Amino acid sequence: MLTSRQALPSGSPAHSATTQGGLGRLRGLAFAAGIVIATLLAYLPSLGGGFLWDDDGHVTPAAVRSVDGLRRIWTEPGATQQYYPALHTAFWIEHRLWGDAPTGYRIASLLLHAASACLLAGILRRLDIRGAWLAAAVFALHPVCVESVAWISEQKNTLSLFFYLASLLVYLRFDTSRNRWHYAGALGLFALALASKTVTATLPPAILVILWWRRGRLGWRRDVAPLLPWIVVAAAAGAFTVWMERNLIGATGAEFSFSVVQRGLIAGRALWFYLGKALWPARLCFVYPRWHIDAADPRLYLFPLGAAAVLAALWAVRRRTRAPLAGALFFAGSLFPALGFFNVYPFRFSFVADHFQYLAFLGIVVPVVAGLATVQAGLPSLWRTAGRVAAAGLLVALGILTRAQCSLYVDTSTLYSETLRRNPDCWMAAYNLGNLRLARGDPEAAVTFFDRAIVLRPGDAEAYTNRGVALRRLGRMEDAIASYREALRRAPVSFSAHFDLGGALAATSRWEEAATQFEAARRIEPDHPGIHSNLAAALLRIGRPADAVPHFERAVREQSGDVGTLCNLGVALRNSGRIAEAVTRFEEALRFRPDSAEVHYNLALALRLSGRMPEALDHYRLARRLKPDLPAVAGFDEGD
Repeated sequence: MLTSRQALPSGSPAHSATTQGGLGRLRGLAFAAGIVIATLLAYLPSLGGGFLWDDDGHVTPAAVRSVDGLRRIWTEPGATQQYYPALHTAFWIEHRLWGDAPTGYRIASLLLHAASACLLAGILRRLDIRGAWLAAAVFALHPVCVESVAWISEQKNTLSLFFYLASLLVYLRFDTSRNRWHYAGALGLFALALASKTVTATLPPAILVILWWRRGRLGWRRDVAPLLPWIVVAAAAGAFTVWMERNLIGATGAEFSFSVVQRGLIAGRALWFYLGKALWPARLCFVYPRWHIDAADPRLYLFPLGAAAVLAALWAVRRRTRAPLAGALFFAGSLFPALGFFNVYPFRFSFVADHFQYLAFLGIVVPVVAGLATVQAGLPSLWRTAGRVAAAGLLVALGILTRAQCSLYVDTSTLYSETLRRNPDCWMAAYNLGNLRLARGDPEAAVTFFDRAIVLRPGDAEAYTNRGVALRRLGRMEDAIASYREALRRAPVSFSAHFDLGGALAATSRWEEAATQFEAARRIEPDHPGIHSNLAAALLRIGRPADAVPHFERAVREQSGDVGTLCNLGVALRNSGRIAEAVTRFEEALRFRPDSAEVHYNLALALRLSGRMPEALDHYRLARRLKPDLPAVAGFDEGD
């Protein structure tokens, strides 16, 4: 009889099983390490890149970087760009680790992607699906995933998929063990997935598809009932996200006004689009052309009808093999939230995007790879070897394509320039390139890009407004004013157009018109920094100092210590006859800047009006010494 310490004979079955298990684990670790290394090599060009498009809006803003900010992330929808509290908690932690360094966030997304690939392999092995590690490697290296991995904002994809797959893996254990702790763990991971991105709400139906594929039928008590709480939670999370997209993010308006028929046509075309990019990842683009959906065009109906025909054919062969239908259902179901039935903000630019199919792509790669692996297993030895060589070649090719695609995501200029080259009708890329050139001090190039954006999207008021800014910097003031007016014709309640037009009119001394524009801007955004000081300055110029005073006073409160605003408030008070208050404000300004000639000069004028001539003369003389070109004032006898 063997004790727990006795050695097993090397040839015994138990020893053989132990050895096989150890070798299997070692081989699994080797495959996992290989996926991580290969993924790192493929994504290396993107790791040193900077923030792109809306990255700085997702990475933890200053308002929620404190410990209390962590509470706000979870309890205040709107405190972050999207209400994905698990995602923004991850960003909060990452900001504590590496601050605003983009490389840290990019590495985190890369590691999450590689970890998800390894989880996928574990799930497939548990389900006894052939080609598990190959499918995981294809997912890790496929270029359609680049947008989700190399774009920091889409860490919501990599994080949510990690929790999604972890939840699925634990649930599969529960399906065998019926252990309540496994169930609780799976549900907790699912909640984290939803809190990272609500597209993962499709997990409960995906689990049912997998269980149906395994058993050929679904039992209410065993299969459906345990997932009912999941479905309720998923539906609530999805409904809340739809509300957020419409009411806080801005997925409303004419660009989202589609009939039920049009939305069905969008969905049908999108399904085939994503399938095509999954099987042949050529001409990938950050922003694809936005389709024109004409319900009267009979050709568009071929897309949904074709999809329905494929599903019908797969249903017909389900008794022979359920795998293709299961994959198709997983693919279409996971894509459902982004197929056009619900408004999502990116539909302003395009109805499709690579990051929309990050999760759904698994429904294509798994059955395709598993099918090929099954065919290969029945081939002669030589052909199996050729199959392995072909698989290795496929992975190398995918890695090369991914590496090339990564180069687009290094910086904003490269991303938008390449997007515009691949999609010449992308008004968003042209508009953002105009903003980029404007920020880099090249207003002439900016005007060119804004002009292109306007041609592509004539109704875009923001392009006209920013074009006006560029024209003003070029000294083309009248052209800038005309551009601002065109912006207001298209968007009469645009704060920036009113504000910038007011500034241009003020620069050309048209103060009456400037005051009108600043007042219109104030009514739109009364709390905007700078609006009150600009409006007050215009009112002061047109001889309405009493009206200017309250606006200057608010500007002083908002811009504590700003000497120019304090001085202007003093002038408005003095011109309104409130001399004592004016003196107080000028003296306050001097405490901040005792060497300001303008403040000494204006204080002298106020002191003279209050009858304090000796003090007034002292300040007047000091002002003239500091700035000799200040105008002389009758009544001051500098000889005394």
